[in-house]
Amino acid sequence: MAEESGMFTVQQTVGTVLCCKCGILIPPNAANMCVNCLRSEVDITEGLQKHVIIIHCAECDRYLQPPRTWIKAQFESKQLLTFCVKRIKNLNKVRLVHSEFIWTEPHSKRLKVKLKVQKEVLNGAVIEQACMVEYVVQDQMCESCSRVQTNPDQWVAAVQLRQHVSHRRTFFYLEQLILKHNAAVRAIRIKQTDHGLDFFFANRIHAVKFIEFIQKVVPIKSRHDKQLVSHDIKSNNYNYKFTFSVEICPICREDLVCLPPKLAASLGNLGPLVVCTKISNNIALLDPLTLRHCFLDAEQYWRAPFTSLLSSKKLVEYVVLDVDPIPSEVNIGGSKYVMADAQVARVSDFGKNDTMFFVRTHLGHLLNAGDYALGYDLNAANNNDMEIDKYKSLVIPEVILVKKSYEEMRQKTRGKPRSWVIKSIVKEVDVSETRGRVDEEKMIDEYEQFLRDIEEYPDMRFNISLYRNKEYQASEMADVTDGEEAPSVPLEELLDDLKISNEDVVDDDGDDDDDDDVDEGV
Repeated sequence: MAEESGMFTVQQTVGTVLCCKCGILIPPNAANMCVNCLRSEVDITEGLQKHVIIIHCAECDRYLQPPRTWIKAQFESKQLLTFCVKRIKNLNKVRLVHSEFIWTEPHSKRLKVKLKVQKEVLNGAVIEQACMVEYVVQDQMCESCSRVQTNPDQWVAAVQLRQHVSHRRTFFYLEQLILKHNAAVRAIRIKQTDHGLDFFFANRIHAVKFIEFIQKVVPIKSRHDKQLVSHDIKSNNYNYKFTFSVEICPICREDLVCLPPKLAASLGNLGPLVVCTKISNNIALLDPLTLRHCFLDAEQYWRAPFTSLLSSKKLVEYVVLDVDPIPSEVNIGGSKYVMADAQVARVSDFGKNDTMFFVRTHLGHLLNAGDYALGYDLNAANNNDMEIDKYKSLVIPEVILVKKSYEEMRQKTRGKPRSWVIKSIVKEVDVSETRGRVDEEKMIDEYEQFLRDIEEYPDMRFNISLYRNKEYQASEMADVTDGEEAPSVPLEELLDDLKISNEDVVDDDGDDDDDDDVDEGV
């Protein structure tokens, strides 16, 4: 604007001054010193602690935050860097700009952190300097690990998980849920018993947290007791051992149930003969004759508990001779089942007699003539359930079909490995010398049935981590099929990089919160 008016302008230049120490030209600053002279005169990192000792527990891979807090942190992680920076004394007197690890050998027991700090010196001049802090890692076991190493039986809280049924399929499924969500990561010992599992913890809070997780996945009821171990009269300190007794609902998937009259009336006269289709934190029941279904939560069940009329051990194999689907107008909308009338015969009767049964089933969407199905033979079953005797005019069907059978299709792949594997919890097993072999064979059969359930029910796989079997090799004749195949796990549901070892079964994450809603059942 001054040039447009023809006025004379003076060009402004930045002046320079001589450094009061070395005499070189520098832009003026509050100290009148160059950067090199200023750093030689002032060391802002002088008061910082350059050598720090940190305590590390090699058993649980945690670091001691004085006075008594142990922090979980991986090697050269952000959590460990934050922990190391906070251990430096007098760091609040400077401004921290940047921090990073300097690489060291993992076995050197040394950690090095490079810091960049700023501070105002000499009449307002701000200087930035870098320094290195060395940490010496000393191994020392934490209190809980020391107690375990001294005596593994020095537990504080024990959770006794029980289910009074004739099989262990529920515990196989619970084991997978516990592994996926790290629910038992704080357990110092796990023991397998005849009717369940025992979990031992070094802290009562960990046991309570574990019970809360179990309560989210299965209907349970629990009670607890405590026993005085020792006490100090002078300091008024008492040491207790806590025992939690947890009972799981004895109803399992595929069980046939006879509802008590009062409960059936409260559910709109459902059943009373119903099939359990899923167990989660609720019990899913289905009337196979009307397709009506309901859900019972733990509070409703334990208010009026009942047992199974027949369990999956009593399933009988039938061959389907004819299927006549009922029109869709009769079926309840929104149900995944289809009502049908079927003509079936026992497989064991072939060649002996011509006995046939006409049944109504909810498996009309799965069964075709020539298929095999598993069901309950109520005509020949011997049961002593008191609830069914309370119904005077109840017409009991001869057969109730529960699911389609794929036994004939599985004969082709018997003995061959699956394309997937699962983890297992490291636990102590008490096997007596007299019953050891019998129990082992029974356990293998039940585990095989559990693996088949995983293949047949997609909803069970929702909360199970399945891994690719590296030793599995697809057969050359896998693509040549001459009919329907048995259910299997799709490859897209499998995870990679599984190393099955006793050390890597549980990921030690001490502060992991298992608050995820898990509602898929056994």
